[in-house]
This record gives sequence, structure tokens and C-alpha cells, in this order.
Amino acid sequence: MPASVTLSDVAREAGVSLATASRAINGSANRTVRADLRERVLEAAARLRYTPDANAQAMARGRTTSVGLVVHDIADPYFSSIAAGVTRAADREGLQVTLTSTQHDPARESVLVDLLKRQRARAIVIAGGRLDDESINDELRAALADYRAGGGSVALIGQPILGVDAVVVANAQGAADLARALHGRGYRRFAILAGPAHHLTARERSDAFRGALAELGDPVPDDAVVPSAFTHAGGEDAMHHLLRRGDLPELVFAVNDVMALGALAACRESGVRVPDDIALAGFDDISTLRDVVPALTTVRVPLVEVGIAATELALADPSDEPRLTHVPTQVVLRDSTPVR
Repeated sequence: MPASVTLSDVAREAGVSLATASRAINGSANRTVRADLRERVLEAAARLRYTPDANAQAMARGRTTSVGLVVHDIADPYFSSIAAGVTRAADREGLQVTLTSTQHDPARESVLVDLLKRQRARAIVIAGGRLDDESINDELRAALADYRAGGGSVALIGQPILGVDAVVVANAQGAADLARALHGRGYRRFAILAGPAHHLTARERSDAFRGALAELGDPVPDDAVVPSAFTHAGGEDAMHHLLRRGDLPELVFAVNDVMALGALAACRESGVRVPDDIALAGFDDISTLRDVVPALTTVRVPLVEVGIAATELALADPSDEPRLTHVPTQVVLRDSTPVR
């Protein structure tokens, strides 16, 4: 037996052409092989212990065995939990995940989609809220349309505004439920660390939280809504802004947990005690909250399941119309917001 068996050896053993052997083993984007010939080639390959070349298979089929995942920040526990779900779902299908990051530059999403298209990724999952910026959205739509025209498939995690399959988190419902639960615990004076005004997820959560409190008769004043970056540093800066003003609210709601952790750091630096001096709540229930003292009240998003659902959408058979998978949220009340 030769040390290295080639595809030509398999073709000769099976009594077929090299092209037929290649299509039988590697697949083809536009040609098929008769069932009896394919069986003959596979039996010959097994006898010779031939190992197919993964790159050759990808070239023949027009797609690799990879799923591309685009996130905004690899270090953010929100995205790492989604990545865990994507990886789990891809592994079940015998696929690997190629992880890319925009590094908080939304304009890079279209660049990364084009890169994954050139790498012949079988599917792409894009995680992260959309922006109220049609120039960026139009660029991404064009990149996705180009990728899909070549046979790729896409699923989005976030607002379904790009015309592709999407996993939609119940942001507004979760934020409204949180506001009502905290109001029920006796809180009446609130402030919001609202994230960027053009970030649709941040806006959904902030607006729904304010809307629910207005219905309850305790509206949040405009000057108690502090915009910031959608990051730990953004939450820290926004909380310092509130603390410098004085006249502290009873409770601060940060529109994601990473911002809430930044706010907690600002309180520690300023000698403000949570929850004794001020209560604090977030949104997402990221995995790192288990190590936080006091335990943070939040809205749970099943992030691993979100990643799984998005991957399953991206790998499903094509559909004429975009499919939406809706994911519910759950309020989780913890020590950072005790009953007043």
C-alpha cells in the first residue's frame, strides 16, 4: 500500500475518470454522479484508505464547512455566550465557527461579510443590535445580498430590518416588565443609563422602561436619562455624571449588564453603596454576574439559546420570506434592588 493514496489511485481502482471520482467524493456545486458510480468510488476509497482533502471538497462544493460569526466585541460576555451557542449548534452539524469582531465599528460588518464570502463560509450569523443609520444598514444589506446570491445563507440576531432571517429578543417587553417589577418593590424615582441614542436595542429598552413607568404615574425626567457608549466604560462615565449632579435617584437602570457593571464600579470609586445608597439594575443576565456583589437585578436573555437558534436559522433550507424566531425574556430580581 502506498504511503500516500491519491484521488487518481481511487479513480483507477474504481475504473472511473478522475473528474467522476472527484465529484463522487468531494461533491460538486453543479454536477452529480450516478448512484452506482458514486458507490463504486466510495468502496474503492475505503479499500485504499483514501482521506479526502478538505480544501478540495470546499472548492468543489463552492462552500467550506465553516459558519461565520460577526460580533462587536469578543471580550464582551454577551457575545461570548452567543458564540457558545453558535459553536454548539455548528458542532452538531459537523461545522466549525470562524469568529470575527467589528471592534465596535458598525461599518466593519459589511467588510467582514465580504471577507467571509471570499472564504466561502457556508453561513453567516451576525450578532448585535442595529443602528439608526441607513447608510451603514444599506451597505450591510448590499453585502448580504451579494453573499446570498452566491449561495450563502444568513441569520441576524437583533432587529429584523435587513430582509434576512432573524432572532428577535423581546427587549421592549422585558424592559417594561422590569419597570413594573421595580415599581412594585416601592421605587418611584428612577434614572436610566440609556446607551447611544442611535442604537436600536438601547432605544427599545430605554423607551419601554420609561413608557411603563409613565403609565404607572412615575415618569422618568428627561434629565435623568443619560446617553453613553453601550460598554462598561460608557456605563461608568454615565454613572459618574449622575453622581456629580447630586440628588440621587432611588434606582438606576442600565440598558445592558456590561454598562451596569461599569456603573457599579463608578459607585465604588465614589463611595456610593449599592443598594444602601442607590439601587441598580441591568439587562441580559450575562454569565459574569454570578461573581458580582451585590447580585445584580436584570432581565434574563437566554443568550446561548439565542446563538443556537440563529445558527439553526442560518443552516435551514432557504425560504422565500425572512423567518423570525422570537425569544422571550425574564425579569430576575436580586440583591441590588431590595424592597423599599
